[in-house]
Amino acid sequence: MIAAHCSLDLLGSIAALCVCDLSPARCDVNCCCDPDCSSVDFSVFSACSVPVVMGDNQFCSQKAAIYSLNFTANPPQRVFKLIDQINPSIFCIHTTNYKPALSFINPEMPDENSFDTLMRTADGFTLNAESDISFTTKLDVPSTAKYEYGVPLQTSDSFLRFPSSLTSSLCTDNNPAAFLVNQAVKCTRKINLEQCEETEALSMAFYSSPEIRRVPDSRTKVPITVQSIVIQSLNKTLTRWEDTDVLQPALVNAGHFSLCVNVVLEVKYSLTYTDEGEVIKADLSLLLGTVSNVVVPLQQKFEIHFLQENTKPVPLSGNPGYVVGLPLAAGFQPHKTGALPCRLVAQKVESLLWGQGFPDYVASFGNSQAQDVLDWVPIHFITQSFNRKHLVLQDSCQLPGALVIEVKWTKYGSLLNPQAKIVNVTANLISSSFPEANSGNERTILISTAVTFVDVSAPAEAGFRAPPAINAKLPFNFFFPFV
Repeated sequence: MIAAHCSLDLLGSIAALCVCDLSPARCDVNCCCDPDCSSVDFSVFSACSVPVVMGDNQFCSQKAAIYSLNFTANPPQRVFKLIDQINPSIFCIHTTNYKPALSFINPEMPDENSFDTLMRTADGFTLNAESDISFTTKLDVPSTAKYEYGVPLQTSDSFLRFPSSLTSSLCTDNNPAAFLVNQAVKCTRKINLEQCEETEALSMAFYSSPEIRRVPDSRTKVPITVQSIVIQSLNKTLTRWEDTDVLQPALVNAGHFSLCVNVVLEVKYSLTYTDEGEVIKADLSLLLGTVSNVVVPLQQKFEIHFLQENTKPVPLSGNPGYVVGLPLAAGFQPHKTGALPCRLVAQKVESLLWGQGFPDYVASFGNSQAQDVLDWVPIHFITQSFNRKHLVLQDSCQLPGALVIEVKWTKYGSLLNPQAKIVNVTANLISSSFPEANSGNERTILISTAVTFVDVSAPAEAGFRAPPAINAKLPFNFFFPFV
């Protein structure tokens, strides 16, 4: 019974290990062992980032969890197996009765309260019963071998400081940067211009000198590399500084005014991490400027972004709220299907180009009301087809390839304050002929959408009001007694 209980406990512990599970209560992409992922999430995975999960590889035999994806199923499914992993090395551990011996122990740092106790413990290389209990208790505390979502980034001395405004608009330097939490903040700092050289938060060394631990409590540290330095003058002119050496703030007297040069205005961190929650690269971009006693207090901007290794960053439309003018983020879940007939493919592509609920009218002005029918311009729909000469008509398929929208607008109103007015909108759906694909073959078709705005304003002409007409009536006896 005891052996069976240990075996079940071992199986459960191996299945529960997941080094790529970085976000709590949220599914991590391509992390097949993440318990927060459902079958719907597995169906869109491209591969398992961690295919094999096992315990200590020093054992001769141990259980291993194998994760893979079955792409032949519709939709794709995750496959989980438990196997016996055999260590081929002759120097392996068959059994162990003291598990803490397989790992190193972080020594306790002495302080004024524990120094005497540690001296008595280490005297003569002996351990008493009290120290054994303390030793075992510390071993039971699990150590974090990876960064997880929201965990502060550790440095050599404490944590990576990310200044931000908390209770007011003033900058607070004791705010830690959290793993996988992208931030962009602005805050105000009250400074004494005469002491700008001694203020750490104004120097680039304050942000470039820390070294980030690769994982929590790790001895391996990742230095922060300065990628670019841009200098901003008092008239807002920007100059890229070719060297990346540390520039210190310096106080300069310019006549009756005092200036402080090389002051940090903007800080941008870019950190690269792996699937296992390790920080492997840290880049820094700085904007330095000149501050006079006219612009005190000083406003600073801080940004931090996290990029996953071997992936391209996805352009965002806000952080977190949408920014005016940026596109709406959207997507769809692909489904693997067999060969489709030409007509069905054409309908799918056309619906993808038109989108959901393509409008029939466009408002002439930005404040046009729905009840004002004359303020709405109808959209003119045009369909064009192009046949390729080398394709036989019976073996070709007409597929929409582009949607071109042309918006004509004009300047309306007075010369002093002209207003933009839309006068015509045309939507042109362009189709081309493609050869029919054989069963089992795949073909990639490029589709595009373009929107052009054409100014059709007539040349402006200055207009003048008509001179006023005098309509004056004189009293009947105005010329008495002459008339």
